[in-house]
Amino acid sequence: MLIGEVARRSGVSARMLRHYESLGLLRPSGRTGSGYREYSGEDIRRIFHIESLRSLGLSLREIGRALDDPGFTPSALVDDLIRQTRERIAAETELLARLRRIDAAEPAGWEDVLQAVAFLQALGSKSAAARQRAALSSVDEVPVPVEALVEAVLRETEPNVAGALRWALARSGDGGTALLAEGLGSPVAAVRERAVRSLAEMPGDEATARLRDVLANPDAVVRGHAALALGTRGVADAVPALIDLIVEGRNDTDAADALSMLSSDTATADQIATRLVDRLAHDTTDAPARVRLTQALADIPGSTAADALVELSHDGNRAVALTAAYLLQLRDAR
Repeated sequence: MLIGEVARRSGVSARMLRHYESLGLLRPSGRTGSGYREYSGEDIRRIFHIESLRSLGLSLREIGRALDDPGFTPSALVDDLIRQTRERIAAETELLARLRRIDAAEPAGWEDVLQAVAFLQALGSKSAAARQRAALSSVDEVPVPVEALVEAVLRETEPNVAGALRWALARSGDGGTALLAEGLGSPVAAVRERAVRSLAEMPGDEATARLRDVLANPDAVVRGHAALALGTRGVADAVPALIDLIVEGRNDTDAADALSMLSSDTATADQIATRLVDRLAHDTTDAPARVRLTQALADIPGSTAADALVELSHDGNRAVALTAAYLLQLRDAR
């Protein structure tokens, strides 16, 4: 079979067949009387073997080894191809994500595109200072890719940089709220905490609604951050979670302050005082927790809290009784 017929049947151009021959990959079995290359059935099979191996990503040099070395074992080469393919997919995926972020920022011209590229590079810098500068400059200087900000804040471990990223997110609009909420479902506890802390600094009703949902989250740390944020926003649904923080001794001072802020009217103040008293009645053996609950009554206005402190001043636990008596003196002095 002559080269033109081989090219037509195999789908490999005559030029490529000659290239294979120049590399020693393919040797036509014969020549016609006129000197034209003549390919046998075995040659045709070798062409298909070459093309099959090329489809796996092997170089022509690797293909030559695979076909001509009787002792060649493919396992190491296939493992290497798997590694290379994974690296290539990761690089392409990262490029696609970067392009999508730039597109989401809706650049008006090439200058905006170049600024966005520089911003994304700075966010991925190994230098914490560079990442922080990028976050602080994002609002005024660059069309902000919100998705990139969210990804950056969820992976950031440097406290100052994380604070700058949360600040930038809070000023970037509502686009980051849903993305942060997705971060709450991460299997990594640190990522969930970063997500809720960022969500707590997002303004607006949507962020408040997302934080309300977080009160049912199974992660106690995440629930606690949400409750503290909701308390400062005047959301009474956070009261049970805030009391849990006081009992557990986590951010208990902030939780007590949030309860005080929520006690803006008599009815709510009495409800909060009642809940605190109920927990005091149930937590009878944990002395430190009972002291913290007693201290939380200090800034709750109204007769319910005052009456509870009077009763607690005679409590069997001396620390609780002394704390309650001291708090009563402070209330009387006001």
